[in-house]
Amino acid sequence: MEQKTRVLIVEDDMIIASNISLQLTKIGYEVTGIETRGEEAVIHSRLNKPDVILMDINLKGRLDGIETVRKIKAVSEIPVIYITANNDEATFEEAKKTQPFAFVDKPITMRELTRSLALAAEQLKKREDTEEDEEEYVALLNDRIFIRHQGQMVKLMLKDILYVEADRNYCNLITEKKNYVLATTLKDMQLKLPDTLFVRVHRSFVVNISKLDVLGEGHVEIKRKVIPLSRSYRDELLKHLQTI
Repeated sequence: MEQKTRVLIVEDDMIIASNISLQLTKIGYEVTGIETRGEEAVIHSRLNKPDVILMDINLKGRLDGIETVRKIKAVSEIPVIYITANNDEATFEEAKKTQPFAFVDKPITMRELTRSLALAAEQLKKREDTEEDEEEYVALLNDRIFIRHQGQMVKLMLKDILYVEADRNYCNLITEKKNYVLATTLKDMQLKLPDTLFVRVHRSFVVNISKLDVLGEGHVEIKRKVIPLSRSYRDELLKHLQTI
């Protein structure tokens, strides 16, 4: 069975958001959720990553839609379709800097929205097929690791890796300066990293324990990134921390 395209709806008008969700579900999309604030959308996109995000530009709260997209794309390159009732040129130019897939004007017509989503899903599939065709290469050498990223061999110092996050059959390797999407599972990636430094703390996260800033009861923090800590991994983490 073909996997459904997963869509996150970020819209502070719940009537509009619920209608979009209902219509998309009817025609075969999987809606991962509806968020009304940018802060919640950032968290949602990291814990339950969608394939495409529908983003209202004029969100209420601390983060507007454009700033929310910037924060999301700092970690994951997820295609974004902006929904907007604001047609001024300055807003459009600022939104363009985040490299969205499309803009859909309000009032929304489902025909325009579903066409944009279908095109975004097609581009996403092509990108995934390209990544699958390119065998991922990961090699460890003393204090550094070499990975094949976008057709090039990249050297990363182990000390610069903050954490690795699972994304289905891929994983995101996060450093202070850049993020890398690798066509390998988190389990396989963990096996390639030294277990004296990199420890599993959750089914979706492996962390560099030398980078931990906070160890809480149910979470850890690295550079203000809150990472869940599962009870089943907590004892193993504490044991490793005692050895460094």
